[in-house]
Amino acid sequence: MPRTVVRLPPNVKEPFDVYISGVPQQLGTDFTVENGLLIFPERELRKDKVSGWRWFLGAWGVGTYRQNDSVDIRYRLNGKPARAEGLEPEIEE
Repeated sequence: MPRTVVRLPPNVKEPFDVYISGVPQQLGTDFTVENGLLIFPERELRKDKVSGWRWFLGAWGVGTYRQNDSVDIRYRLNGKPARAEGLEPEIEE
């Protein structure tokens, strides 16, 4: 079963909160953390890439919908709230 990994930005330190498309994820249940990676076992997260053709169709009002998961992290940096948004998921077989 494939799994998804997301690389943590270097300035992100625990504790942090993880969201997929705005939905909070639970450490140990939805994901684990290993060596600077968020690991989502048995879950395929995808980031949609819009081609020129799909953009052209969208400009004319023709919708094309695909899976587009947004991985965001909320954490503290130097005591202040910070966010890392739109992190790229990678599928591992």
